[in-house]
Amino acid sequence: MAGSMNRVTLIGNLGQDPEISTTQTGGKVASMSLATNESWIDKRSGERQERTEWHKIVVWNEGLIGTIERCVHKGSKVLVEGMLKTQKWVDQSGTERYTTKVVLSGFNSQLILLDPPNGTGRQQGERTAALRPRETAGTTGGFTPGAGADLDDEIPFAPCVD
Repeated sequence: MAGSMNRVTLIGNLGQDPEISTTQTGGKVASMSLATNESWIDKRSGERQERTEWHKIVVWNEGLIGTIERCVHKGSKVLVEGMLKTQKWVDQSGTERYTTKVVLSGFNSQLILLDPPNGTGRQQGERTAALRPRETAGTTGGFTPGAGADLDDEIPFAPCVD
């Protein structure tokens, strides 16, 4: 195989407030539990079924940690994008165990707050759409990324409100 990619994107809600720790070197790390839900209608009973999957999220990106400290709390709906990393460890009884985490570090990780900002009345879709680059149709039938973008626009995201 010529190349590979380790990339995961999840949208879910935090099950508890993020834990912010300080490393021995003075850096910060954030840990979060993210719940994603799957629902379906059972064919036999006709009843709605739901399953929740819990994901461990670890953030090493200092900029994202600042946002997490100010804006993210239990119940927050977020989109996270990072890499899967699996750690092997031995429990107290000597059994080998594995833990898989989504790790956000470096410039290629992403955290998007999907809850509407308090008091602004903007809808979730409006806020996330504002984070995408603008694309407009060109005169030749193709498109030019960023064409017609007004550079005097406001910042394309709203700061969280405490």
